Amino acid sequence: MNTKIQSELSRLEREKGVRVLYAAESGSRAWGFASRDSDYDVRFIYAHERDWYLSIDQRRDVIEEPIDSQLDICGWDLRKTLQLLRKSNPSLLEWLKSPIVYRADAEFALLFGHLATEFYSPERVFQHYLSMARGNARDYLRGDIVRLKKYFYVLRPLLAARWIEHKKTPVPMKFQTLVDEMVGDDNLRIHIAVLIARKRAGEELDKAHRIPIISKFIEEELARLEGVAPRNIELPKTEKLNTFFREFCLAEAA
Repeated sequence: MNTKIQSELSRLEREKGVRVLYAAESGSRAWGFASRDSDYDVRFIYAHERDWYLSIDQRRDVIEEPIDSQLDICGWDLRKTLQLLRKSNPSLLEWLKSPIVYRADAEFALLFGHLATEFYSPERVFQHYLSMARGNARDYLRGDIVRLKKYFYVLRPLLAARWIEHKKTPVPMKFQTLVDEMVGDDNLRIHIAVLIARKRAGEELDKAHRIPIISKFIEEELARLEGVAPRNIELPKTEKLNTFFREFCLAEAA
């Protein structure tokens, strides 16, 4: 699969006229609870040649390539990426923390990593994760019958928000680390562990009755975190991001 991923990234570079600066695994394989038949979710950052940016036209800044049922590839243009970094976008920050990196321009990875550290806002990331947990709980866990695997889509951002509340540091990718550090109730940990084991074993985890102890934790923690969520966070200035874009993208692509 790694050979296929490298081949697809090179194909996109040729066909789209871009340079892949960084590519990593996202989703369940990076989070540590992939099942045997989980697909590969490759996410990447890319840059066009200089003249692509020197245009009056609004151009698409995302590349999406669902290759097949096993491989999904999606990338963001560098300018879009920097705009999202300014907002401490959690998905972007997770890509940089991924334990599975497929491709990385050494200079870009070093300099962008410094930028990500400098522009990291725990308050803004907290808001993102709390909003994600709230929305996923609303969309996936309503009613007495739910899709069991959707619990992960709520538990992970919820525990991530809790991590930031207590530690203020970037959220680890591994779901188990979040559970170990942020879940103190032994009974709740056992139920989460069973759910993880079933997911890894490749069970479909289709619709079933809600798991009362997990659902209760989600409801109570959502309500509690809403009460401590920061408000009215100002965006940082863009001078350093603009300089990085001009020097790295425009100069390097010239």
